[in-house]
Amino acid sequence: MSGSYDETAGVDDATDSFWEVGNYKRVVKRIDDGHRLCNDLMNCLHERAKIEKSYSQQLTDWSKRWRQLIEKGPQYGSVERAWLAVMTEADKVSELHQDVKNGLLNEDLEKVKNWQKDSYHKQMMGGFKETKEADEGFKKAQKPWAKKLKEMETAKKTYHMACKEEKLAATREANGKADASVTADQQKKLHEKVDKCKQDSQKAKEKYEKSLEELGKCTPQYMENMEQVFDLCQQMEVKRLTFLKEVLLDIKRHLNLTENQSYATVYRELERTVLAANTQEDLKWFSNTHGPGMPMNWPQFEEYNPDLTHTITKKEKVKKTNEGVTLTNVNPGGENVAQAGDRGSVSSYDKNQTYQTEWSDDEQPTTYSGSETNGGANPFEEESGRSGGGGGGGGVRVRALYDYDGQEQDELSFKAGDELTKLEDEDGQGWCKGRLDNGRQGLYPANYVESI
Repeated sequence: MSGSYDETAGVDDATDSFWEVGNYKRVVKRIDDGHRLCNDLMNCLHERAKIEKSYSQQLTDWSKRWRQLIEKGPQYGSVERAWLAVMTEADKVSELHQDVKNGLLNEDLEKVKNWQKDSYHKQMMGGFKETKEADEGFKKAQKPWAKKLKEMETAKKTYHMACKEEKLAATREANGKADASVTADQQKKLHEKVDKCKQDSQKAKEKYEKSLEELGKCTPQYMENMEQVFDLCQQMEVKRLTFLKEVLLDIKRHLNLTENQSYATVYRELERTVLAANTQEDLKWFSNTHGPGMPMNWPQFEEYNPDLTHTITKKEKVKKTNEGVTLTNVNPGGENVAQAGDRGSVSSYDKNQTYQTEWSDDEQPTTYSGSETNGGANPFEEESGRSGGGGGGGGVRVRALYDYDGQEQDELSFKAGDELTKLEDEDGQGWCKGRLDNGRQGLYPANYVESI
């Protein structure tokens, strides 16, 4: 029998036993604890969902910020695409963690909430129906035995008091015999008192033994009834523990992204993109775009024709921002000399833009001029031309070879023979920055002028 008493147990264990009157309250309390634990689990899931949501948002913000920095930075080609693939990984993992949050809230938490509602029924007067039924069941099972126990306790107390009176009477009799002043009549009364106490003690003992015997006969039925109610409580607890285990497995399934095929696919795609980075192709692209592979409008002999007016037949203004100016180089004959700023989908790296280490957390901001970035200065130019270029000092005086009508607000207009000041050397697209004698500053084709 599961509730049998272990005689080897200590006194403290025995007095705190389930079988003691009223000690079933801990079993009843477990039902209320089960309801509270459901609330605790829901709060736990809610907090974890907030963490997943926050992490998902942080990944998204991080990806957005660094994608912009990489696209604006100097990295190019397939390595740039590989780097951007890390941002793509963050976006996809962010979505997966958003799914984790949704799973925890919409599935797991709701499952616990519904189970709690179905398993615990509140009463109008407070408490739960299940708790009340268990408490009443234990009270009913314990009531007959508790009554016999009380009778036994009373009989035991009476017997112990009788024993005490008997001992006290015997002590008085012994003292009377030793005292010469006690008369024979008094000694007789003391002896009669002792005999009466012995009789009372014997009767109390017999009554105590009888009540203990009756309690013993009542105990098996008491234990059986108590175990029946306890088993009902155990069955309810089995349902709770089984459900809790099931929910925890569901939570584990939602949290464990390694079991999600989409999660594995994210990193397969990232690895494939990184491995696809081709160093030689990137170097070839850079050579053709910014190096020796670029086309060049090599100087050719031109006859002087004072009546010839040169105009630009085609001109593209690709990009002009506060970061720099990107133009398409043209020659007087209208041919495109170099396709400036045309990188396709390789990178957003802009010529002549001023780069700051916004994409670096450790270095101080560094500014790169157009001539440093693209090698705009001609190494074969006269020393005087180099020393005056780049906007240093007062600039270099130049003379217009042809008429030019500015086609944009930031371009200068002049006639052949006009003199102006070159403020910056020719950029990678064939344009210079200059100033007219009237103070107006702007851009003009570099091959429309000559140094004075």
